[in-house]
Amino acid sequence: MSVSEQQVQAALKEITDPNTKKDFVTGKSAKNIKIDGDKVSLDIVLGYPAKSVAESIRAQVSDKIKSIAGVSGVTVNVSSSIVSHSVQRGVKLIPGIKNIIAVASGKGGVGKSTTAVNLALALAAEGANVGILDADIYGPSQPLMLGIKDDRPETSADGKKLEPLKAHGLQAMSIGFLIDPDTPMVWRGPMVTQALEQLLNDTNWSELDYLVVDLPPGTGDIQLTLAQRVPVTGAVIVTTPQDVALIDARKGLKMFEKVGIPIVGIVENMSLHICTNCGHEERIFGTGGGEKMCQDYSVEFLGSLPLDIKIRQQTDEGKPPVAADPDGRVAEIYKEIARRVAVKIAEQAQDFSARFPSIVIQNT
Repeated sequence: MSVSEQQVQAALKEITDPNTKKDFVTGKSAKNIKIDGDKVSLDIVLGYPAKSVAESIRAQVSDKIKSIAGVSGVTVNVSSSIVSHSVQRGVKLIPGIKNIIAVASGKGGVGKSTTAVNLALALAAEGANVGILDADIYGPSQPLMLGIKDDRPETSADGKKLEPLKAHGLQAMSIGFLIDPDTPMVWRGPMVTQALEQLLNDTNWSELDYLVVDLPPGTGDIQLTLAQRVPVTGAVIVTTPQDVALIDARKGLKMFEKVGIPIVGIVENMSLHICTNCGHEERIFGTGGGEKMCQDYSVEFLGSLPLDIKIRQQTDEGKPPVAADPDGRVAEIYKEIARRVAVKIAEQAQDFSARFPSIVIQNT
């Protein structure tokens, strides 16, 4: 009994990608279906990095194809192909960067920088090529969080750009790499925005799938510059369940909406405290604030993180949880959030501007 491609396609329509919630045919992940007698081979090409779940997806697809009558052997190759996605109108992509993810909060103290660095590390752990840009000119924190204290960026071979520093598999750039840690940045707005643009455009980023931008809190000059001149694929809002944090987080969300930057989703930090002595669970900052905000604005709730002393300790030591304990529960949560962020970006329209030829008109 011969097997047809229609049978294989029908079987693939009956199973869904656990991350996109779409079947593999509708999601256009199934490619290169080949049938040789009673043997079937195909590729599953995901639009997001999924190193930690690739094997389970391969097994899921393989088991389903094996259930087709007449199939004796199945070969399934699972890979990821990350492409550039659309950004604000009139803003050009930056060479070497496919997608820029802005991590923002309306106010300080909600764990935005910690979330940004762990999100970047989680995307890298899932198999993506990732960079992180510390856009907080007044209070850069990524040098400490990444454990880069004394190194200084080198000039690129052509002498025109700075080479990003490397830490835990990330490419990183921060004003903190260029100045003394104790030197205050007594700069007015125009100087700060110029510094941000130079850090972004004058860094020799190398083929990044994602650049995570750790924004300062608020909705000021830096955020406005990012919205108007930087090609942002999407924004992640970080908040705590506390009402005072949610008020400001809503302002940040509305700002991105006004300038046409898609909201990827909301991360709720410090949602639950577990006592290290007795194990008692207590929601110190309230309950369900992040989820309520998601409902109000029809955006996705990406996940919640506990108020855990290890997150603070490991990050302060320059080795955030995803790097320090990659198999731990906190790292698992960050990876789940990272996959959702990547999936949401993959669902956006692609940017084809790089494929169009340049048209030059000359007098002949």
